[in-house]
Parts: sequence; C-alpha cells; structure tokens
Amino acid sequence: MKTVSENRAYGGVQGVYSHGSTACGCDMTFGLFLPEEAERGPVPVIWYLSGLTCTHENAMVKAGAQKWAAEAGVALVFPDTSPRGADVPNDEAYDLGQGAGFYVNATEKPWSTHFRMWDYVTEELPGLIFKAFPVAEERQAITGHSMGGHGALTIAMSFPGRFRSVSAFAPIANPSGSDWGRKQFTAYLGADEAKWAPHDATLLMRKRGFDGPILIDQGSADQFLDLLKPEALAEAMAARRQGGIFRMQKGYDHSYFFVSSFIEDHIGFHAAALYD
Repeated sequence: MKTVSENRAYGGVQGVYSHGSTACGCDMTFGLFLPEEAERGPVPVIWYLSGLTCTHENAMVKAGAQKWAAEAGVALVFPDTSPRGADVPNDEAYDLGQGAGFYVNATEKPWSTHFRMWDYVTEELPGLIFKAFPVAEERQAITGHSMGGHGALTIAMSFPGRFRSVSAFAPIANPSGSDWGRKQFTAYLGADEAKWAPHDATLLMRKRGFDGPILIDQGSADQFLDLLKPEALAEAMAARRQGGIFRMQKGYDHSYFFVSSFIEDHIGFHAAALYD
C-alpha cells in the first residue's frame, strides 16, 4: 500500500492511499479519515459508498463529513466506485463501466475480469484497512449516496451482524425496476433477473430486512426520482414493518449540497449505534 497524501483535518488525518487489488485486477485508491482518538486506539468506522461518475475523492471533498466524524470520534472510509486503468473495460455512457461499478461482481464479458466491486468493498478493502489502521472491525456502519446508497443498503442487508446501522442519501432503491439498474445488471450479471435480486434493496427488504436502525433521506426535488424509485423501498419497509426512518426532504435535489446538508444527521445517527 502506498500513501498518496495525508492532511491534518479537525484534529485527525485525512489520508488517501493506493494499493494493488486482487479482486479488481488493478490499482485502487481510497480515502480514510481517522479522528484524533485513533492515535490512542481503534475507533469505530463508517463506510461511505459514492455514486455514479464519482471516485474516492467526491464525498471526501464535498460532503463535509470530517468535521462531524471528528466530533463523534469515528473513522470514515471512502472507496472508489469501480476499477480503473487503461486495461479496464469502459463504456461511452456515464452510467456503465468506469465510475459505475454498481457494487456487484460482474459475471459477463468484458466486465467480469475487473468489475468485482462487491468482493472489493466487502472483503478485500476491509481486510486491508483493519490490518493497517486503528479501526475497530466489531464497530462498523455503512452509508452511501445514489448508486452508493444502493450499495450500502444491499451490503448491509446481506451481512447480518456486520453493520450496526445503515443509512442512504437518495439511493437507487429498486434497480430491477429502473433504467439505473436494468441496463447495468444486464451488462454485468446477464439477462437472468433472478441473479439481480441480491442487489436490489427493495427486494432484499421484502425478503430479509435489516437487523438494526435505518435512516434514508431523499430530496423531493431530486431530478432523478423516477430512476431512484424511493416509493418502492418505502412500501417494502412499511410492509415488513422494518424499524427505520425515511425522510422526504422538501426542495432538495440530488447534488452534494443535499448530502452536505444532512451528513451531520447521518454521522450522529451512526455514532449513536456505534457507541451503544
């Protein structure tokens, strides 16, 4: 692992690191914020998964999360959203290929060699971080925005007991029923929709639910509402009687202005679970 940069922030350190990834078959870069408390021992961690077109840097720079993480004494991990490099397949569309990994393990060519973001985010990167940094494996939470909200919800529901809480900002809530999902799942996973179900938050909520608190914020003026389909997830939560909070935030869109407006709430929500 190589240190790309380390900057003092709010008494802690915002680092950027790169490493060779076995899962993705290329070099990967991630951000990690460690609060001051990490100098004295392992701290809880919140995973932040980003959305379409993003790298590790977008949320790290735009969300304003470090201030609140420092106050709560929690670490933040900002993974990349896909494999990258000249040898990694790509597509002219912004919502497929590099920057659009959708947090799945691709099984279809040409994507299957490198696009294994599920394994990267759930196995390889955690193993690296827990070995190299003072982060407490037994105290994890996860959140994300848009495509990353989809990833956060599906991962949290697929690993019972791993995450104490999950939240999402404007998640792609029902990708099997949306062009933000059907297109990518067909490309990455093939035409058999049964293989898509483990990566659809609405279907997972109906089948399994989450064994902890949930917080979801969705802007009412989000320009992508028809693609995100928040109503499908809300209905699934209600039908399951899932404990959680689902908030429609009046007038907010899909941007990082929306995320930064409510990131304090989300970090506080997770900190309460992580320190319970």
